[in-house]
Amino acid sequence: MSTARDLFIIAMGSGHEPSVGQGDLSLALAGAELIDLLGDGHVTVDADRVVPGAGSVLDDRLLGEASDGIVRTTPYEGVEDWLWRRGKNLSATYQSALEAEGELTRKRGGRLTLGARRVEPVDTAARHSAVDRWERREPVLVALASAVGIGDGDGDGDGDGDGDGTLIGDGDDTSTTDEPSDIEPVLDDEAATAVVAAVHDAIMELEAVRQRRTIENSAFANLWRGP
Repeated sequence: MSTARDLFIIAMGSGHEPSVGQGDLSLALAGAELIDLLGDGHVTVDADRVVPGAGSVLDDRLLGEASDGIVRTTPYEGVEDWLWRRGKNLSATYQSALEAEGELTRKRGGRLTLGARRVEPVDTAARHSAVDRWERREPVLVALASAVGIGDGDGDGDGDGDGDGTLIGDGDDTSTTDEPSDIEPVLDDEAATAVVAAVHDAIMELEAVRQRRTIENSAFANLWRGP
């Protein structure tokens, strides 16, 4: 299982409040993919640029798509630009893929929603692997989860939860996650640390856009309401 798949499973099983926005999760998933591509030698990060490499053949379809989408002409692509481009609707992409692979099942109730559908992780080997990685406090997974407000570095949200899952919004609502905490635990890889930091920055930028939109909508409503 890739880091992005593990992150998606943990996000659904964390039972974390408040909700995890789809936009936030999509950016974190893109960061997870990039870190896996770094580990496989498909890319390196040089001066905040994603430089293509020549890694081994990938057996994960979505990670393969991410690799195929790497910009291979100079001056290459910035890490944050990658996150925004690759991250567009990526949460929905992972839900569809995991559902098709039998890793997710439809759910009648609870808090987990993505669009109009409710799903929850199936008790599979992949889910157990993701939970084991989370319980071992694997630094990359913990850092990316913290970026979207899951766990907050305190060990809560073990991926099992109470079966209710996590509410995942549409990415354009005004719901917010907790302010991202410092990257915990500290990563021992400079490139991976740079990617996680870029994920934090992108999520904060997305939250700023949400807040600005809320203020603008409120001002427009007051204008029509009159004195």
